[in-house]
Order: sequence, then C-alpha cells, then structure tokens
Amino acid sequence: MTDQNKPVGDFAALGLSDSILSAVAKQGYSEPSAIQQQAIPAVLAGRDLMAAAATGTGKTAGFTLPLLQRLNQGRRAGSRQVRALVLTPTRELAAQVAESVEVYGQHLPLRSSVVFGGVKINPQIARLKEGVDVLVATPGRLLDLYNQKAVSFDHLEILVLDEADRMLDMGFIHDIRRILKALPKQRQNLMFSATFSDDIRKLARTIVHDPVEISVTPRNAASTAVEQWLCPVDKKQKSALLSQLIHDNGWDQVLIFTRTKHGANRLTKYLENDNIRAAAIHGNKSQGARTRALADFKSGGVRALVATDIAARGIDIDQLPQVVNFDLPNVPEDYVHRIGRTGRAGATGQAVSLVSADEIKQLSDIEKLIKKPLQRKLVDGFEPEHDLPISAPSKKPASIRKAKPPRRNGGQRPPQKGNNRRRGAADTRQRSGNR
Repeated sequence: MTDQNKPVGDFAALGLSDSILSAVAKQGYSEPSAIQQQAIPAVLAGRDLMAAAATGTGKTAGFTLPLLQRLNQGRRAGSRQVRALVLTPTRELAAQVAESVEVYGQHLPLRSSVVFGGVKINPQIARLKEGVDVLVATPGRLLDLYNQKAVSFDHLEILVLDEADRMLDMGFIHDIRRILKALPKQRQNLMFSATFSDDIRKLARTIVHDPVEISVTPRNAASTAVEQWLCPVDKKQKSALLSQLIHDNGWDQVLIFTRTKHGANRLTKYLENDNIRAAAIHGNKSQGARTRALADFKSGGVRALVATDIAARGIDIDQLPQVVNFDLPNVPEDYVHRIGRTGRAGATGQAVSLVSADEIKQLSDIEKLIKKPLQRKLVDGFEPEHDLPISAPSKKPASIRKAKPPRRNGGQRPPQKGNNRRRGAADTRQRSGNR
C-alpha cells in the first residue's frame, strides 16, 4: 500500500478492513461524516438500523462500507442468489449506489449488479445467473426478475431500504410488501430516510427488529449551509426572470425543479433559446438520455439541469452552488429534499424559489415545515401584478428587498435598457413590508 492510500483519520478506528480503507483513501476521504461514524459500527455489529439522514450526508457510504465488509467474511453467492439487496426508488439513485459499491469494493472478490426499468432485461438476467453478492434494484424491475425466476433470495443476508420516504411517496408500498414476502425472515435490515414520518415508522415496524436509531439532522430541517430566499413574480414571467438571474449572476451550474414533465420540457426549450445550455430529466426520458444529461451537467457541458422531483432523486453532485424552485412542490418535505442538493460537505449554497400568488398555500406549508419565513427579494422589472400575500407562519412580513446582480466592468453596474424586463439591472433600493 502506497503512502497516499494508507488509512487516515477516524475511518481507521471504525473497524473497517484495510482493503476497504484503501478504497476509501483513494477517493480522497479522510474523516467519516456523522452518519458514517454512527452507522458503520452498528452495521458491522449486525444490528438492524433506522437512520434519518438528509441527502448529501454520506449515508450511501454509511451502509455500503460495512455491508461490503460483512459480505466479504462469508461465502460467495451461488447461481441466481443474492446476499445483500439494496432497494432504491429511482434509476438514478440505483446507479449511484451501484457505483459506490463498485468503488468501495474494488479490492474485494465480491460481485455486484444493478437492475432497473427502462433498459433491456435480458443482460440483467444473464448477470444474475452468475449470482451476485450485492444487488441494487428498483422495486418494479426486481419483481419482474423475481417473477421470471431470474433471482432468488434464499441466501439473502442483508436488506437495505434507501430513501424509504420517497418509496412511499412514489406508491411503492405494495411492491415493497411483495418483495418482503419473498425474503427470508432471518436477515439484517437497514432503513434510511430523509425523514421518519408516521407512515415510515409503521412500515419500519414490519421490517426492522430492535433497531439502532440514528438521526444526524433535525427532523424535516433544511440545511443551515443553504441561503434560502424567494422572488415574488407572476407565473407568466417566471421563465424570463430565471433566465435573467442565470445571466446576471453568472450561474454556471444550476439545478432547477419543475412540478411537471411538460413544464420541464417547456422551460428547457426557453433557456436553450436564450443561449443557456440546458437539459431536462424526467420520467418520460429514456434512461440513456437521463444519464447523458446528468453527465453533461456534472462536466459543465450543460449549465442548467431542469428536473422533476422523482427524476432528480439520487442526483449526487459535489458542491452544487445553486438550486432553483421554478415551481414550489405540493409536498412541503420535497422542498427540503430539493434544497438539500446544495450546501453539502461544509460548502455553502443558495436555494431560490420563484413564487407566484397562486402558490401561497404551498409556500405557507413549506414555511411551517422549516419553521421560518423565507426572505423575499423583488427583481426590478419583474414586480408581480398579483401580490404574493404574507403566508400564515409569518407574524411580521418578511423583508422584501430588491435582488442585486453582481457588479461588472470594474464594479460598475450594466446600464439600464429602458423597460426591458428580461435584462433590466436590479434596483438596489431596499423595501420592507408587504407591497
């Protein structure tokens, strides 16, 4: 082992093997995150686990590392057998987890595979015929394979439910119950969720036994590393406002959330027509198209990635600086999931919501959840004709300020262009109270 691959920091104290520590060191990690510090020893000890951890806390490594170590101590998987099953709600998250398994298990003689819909099933069947130690899967495709007798769980040792809250939100509860019936009762169970609602705890009672419970973030809390604010704007002006914010602030990488697939397509076309390289990912896109769009976004080839909540689940991008809620989500917890993709690993981030008057209920629900009003900033030229009322959680009106674009040309602001709503520089005057 070379010096740069030697185990460093607290990872070496968690009881992981040298082979796994070497793989961790190659990825440049020296100290475990909070979820990893608590989860890894519990999993290594064979305990069931319930962990509340937001996106970006390192939860994937929190179960991947000890899972690989436990499997490496046993017999290899036989034909069509699976020793550890990781269930995820989306293809993107499945691919991300499978990549982590490969990276951290690179020095171990373990086989792994990933299965999800949207791609041909025959190559997946062929891979499973050899037997895999770790299978990462989405529920629907896994049931298809099980019904075709392409996979057996007779020797299953460990079950992981990743992002269990999203599983329920997406209606997978019946699929999950069918899968659970096919699994041996004697197994280790690990459940990870951004939040543990009453429904999640009800499901957990049928899965985990005497679990270790871990929570590394306050329940339903948004990251304090994320600056959150909103722009009141009429719905018809949202696209133009977003384009101006991207141009004026020099946002080179921005993840944008829309409520619908059609809305994502329309917005992507609008941005492209305004010389902003954009791509959309949603359920109607093929897996290949979604994978390419995400890869282009990570590499900088795409500046704006427009996504629906379901398609964006599992997106893992280091130091993503900007998240924009083009539409507010109907489920307030989704707001926390969305903005959790920025402000990771000690970095700061910014989450901007473009809010029209007809979204006041969604805004009120979000502010109740995060227990604070979002600061309001008006952008010159985009003042809404339909006022955005102050939502219920706010005893006093949130401050309304003019958003400031960055200074250019040696500190001088760009000149005003008459009443051009799309390129008007933001006024610096301060306003407070409700307009």
